[in-house]
Amino acid sequence: MKPLDPRLLRRARSARRYVLLTAGLGALTAALVVAQALLLAAAVAPVVTRTADWPDVAGAVGRLAVVVVLRVLVTGLQERYAHRSATRAVAELREQVVAHAVALGPRWLASNPGVSTLATRGLNDLEPYFVRYLPQLLLAVTVTPGALAVVLGLDWVAALTIIVTLPLVPVFMILIGRLTQRFSDRRLVVMTHLGHQVLDLLADLPTLRALGREKGPAARVRELGDAHRQATMGTLRVAFLSGMVLELLTTLSVALVAVGVGLRLVDGGLDLQTGLAVLVLAPEVYLPLRQVGAHFHASADGVAAAQAAFDVLERPLPARGSTAAPDLATTTVRLVGVSVAAPDRASLAPARLDLEIRPGRVVALAGANGAGKSTAVAVLLGLLEPDAGYVLLEQPGHAPVPLADVDPASWWDQLSWVPQRAVLEPATVRETVSHGRGVPEPVLDAAARLTGLDAVLETVPGGWDGRIGQGGVGLSLGQRQRLALTRALVAPSALVVLDEPTAHLDADGEAVVIAAVEALRAEGRTVLLVAHRPSLLRIADDVVTVTSAPVTDAAEAVR
Repeated sequence: MKPLDPRLLRRARSARRYVLLTAGLGALTAALVVAQALLLAAAVAPVVTRTADWPDVAGAVGRLAVVVVLRVLVTGLQERYAHRSATRAVAELREQVVAHAVALGPRWLASNPGVSTLATRGLNDLEPYFVRYLPQLLLAVTVTPGALAVVLGLDWVAALTIIVTLPLVPVFMILIGRLTQRFSDRRLVVMTHLGHQVLDLLADLPTLRALGREKGPAARVRELGDAHRQATMGTLRVAFLSGMVLELLTTLSVALVAVGVGLRLVDGGLDLQTGLAVLVLAPEVYLPLRQVGAHFHASADGVAAAQAAFDVLERPLPARGSTAAPDLATTTVRLVGVSVAAPDRASLAPARLDLEIRPGRVVALAGANGAGKSTAVAVLLGLLEPDAGYVLLEQPGHAPVPLADVDPASWWDQLSWVPQRAVLEPATVRETVSHGRGVPEPVLDAAARLTGLDAVLETVPGGWDGRIGQGGVGLSLGQRQRLALTRALVAPSALVVLDEPTAHLDADGEAVVIAAVEALRAEGRTVLLVAHRPSLLRIADDVVTVTSAPVTDAAEAVR
């Protein structure tokens, strides 16, 4: 990533405003730095040379005090605005990364699990870049040339010394920066792997506890934690080393200027006021560059995370249709020769699936585990593009419309989907079930009685207005499934997709699902079931068996 990457300004609106304000404050700081040096020399030199008393320089001292106060205020304003802008810019970038990753589809997300770590902990490391590094970078292009120009006007010999030694600072910054970047990239990779492992462990913890294997992954997580610690300490070690090198280099450079000024003061070739001004300005010339180097290494982890974020954002999105979806209440959905390559690319699951879903009918997908039933559902929902075959929407009196040409939003508006693991956000039970549609309570009560959610509500403090946590924390898997089923019942969807709705339910829960499917059928809605249990297959109007097959031709695996 460049020191000031245009992509960052293009993606984060807050960053653009922040850069403009910081550039303006940098120009003001440059003027205050020069004024402070000149006023300090004007106040001290006459008193030291006894050409004036303290009362004679009171005006210069007063102006110097005003300049110092203004410089402190400008620095404080920049610090305050930096933290606010950094938080906003990181939030904007995070929102774009999440939205783009979701738009890339479930297959891409499954093969890039590190995006969850990047969008959370990873981008937080970008704040030091905004708060520390970026202001110093802008000061380096305002204060450094401004102060150097004034030194050149006061003493060309000192200016020549600065001009000769100044390029050494960025040279050492580049050399050390390359080493730091490798450490930062390694730290981001380790942190991504650690986050992925921990998320997997937390998701599967109930199963591991049931099997008595919850301590198994602990050693692996501990190893990744140690690797993360070592990578972090390596980055900090290089950062401290670079800071020492830059401090030593700039100290020696300022010392060269001071020696030259001192010799010419003794020789009489330079007056004290000019010499003092040059000595005060010389460190200010080097300071922004020195700070740029130090803060760049401190923010290198954030720079690596930003580069990873841009890699995600610059990945092209799959083509999306723009045609409005037909009315699913009168539309037949047809899957023709649909095949999807498994993640290992060695088999097709499903393989050459033909499926017809006519309006008002209950269609069940049966087949062995791993045959591709849930994958077929993802294709139908428009979440996954098949490697072969296509989906057609056929409405009487209209030409068939390929699903690939349909606007996803208009398609999803007519669907309800109950996945194997219900996705529940923190909200009240009423908000979760009604999904912001303002469903009347009698309708909610009727649906709850049908799905058995009414018994669940008795255990939730507040009933319909009781709150549930992220992912349905506080509810069992079966209770979450009843909640999701109730949400599908009250939604005005023409097509309801139930993916293994009885997976976490007992016999009573199975009867509830059957009653819900019968209620949907009675309302004239279309239902697609993914089922193993014979009781569910028996209530279906049509049963289609989904099969997988080995890839016999490379062209079958990749379109």
